[in-house]
Amino acid sequence: MKPFNILFITQEDPFYVRIFFEEFLRDYPRREEIRAVVIAPTMGKRSLVKLARQMHDFYGTKDFIKVGIKYTYYKLRNRLAGILPVGRFYSIKQVCEHYKVPVLYADNINDETFLSTIRRYDLDLVISVAAPQVFRSALIAIPRQGCINIHNAKLPKYRGMLPNFWQMYHGEKKVGTTVHRINVRLDDGDILLQQETPVQSGETLDSLIIRTKKIGAAVMIQAIDGMKNGTLRPMPNSSAEATYFGFPSKDDVSAFRRKGYRLI
Repeated sequence: MKPFNILFITQEDPFYVRIFFEEFLRDYPRREEIRAVVIAPTMGKRSLVKLARQMHDFYGTKDFIKVGIKYTYYKLRNRLAGILPVGRFYSIKQVCEHYKVPVLYADNINDETFLSTIRRYDLDLVISVAAPQVFRSALIAIPRQGCINIHNAKLPKYRGMLPNFWQMYHGEKKVGTTVHRINVRLDDGDILLQQETPVQSGETLDSLIIRTKKIGAAVMIQAIDGMKNGTLRPMPNSSAEATYFGFPSKDDVSAFRRKGYRLI
């Protein structure tokens, strides 16, 4: 049987995206199919100062300090991985190394140099998991079965950023997980697979994101299997029914907390 060559594109997020890869790489039975995991700059190309300011505005001072301490600890443990015994993973790179999956780094996933590199992999599928850059048409055209993305909402509703936040904000009793094809418009391609999970009583945004990343890994495995055996039945991702949300503002987070929700 001809190999089914897969490439992932993501960003280095030790808190949440790492959990997806822990679950996926542990459970996916054919890890040799994964040619590489590509890590692009976190949250795009914005400076560290701008990223820190955005996170401070989102979390507020108290929670920002908590998250900052945790982030620093994860970074330190990742650097000391060759010295201290590792009982758990602290980065996507660590997860990939453990499962012997190659890691690539790319400043611009649409740059011709990068595209030339991945063309050599004879790819069947490219998968976005929180990829921080928009896929352009040249990239989308490379794999034989196209590019797919996993989005933590039941599309076409809640397109855009931090969908778990916005689903909680609007009082949804269930949150979605969608695997869909990628086209040149954000979160717009045909829906390949969807699943819903109830929001648990007293759940924080942090715990919901962690739980849905684990669910997402299982859904992605189902989607890949369905693409291989041709059992998926694409559904329209109607732009007319779509809602879109950007990154929450300070006022959005304040309203979120007034509704009784917690970030962490």
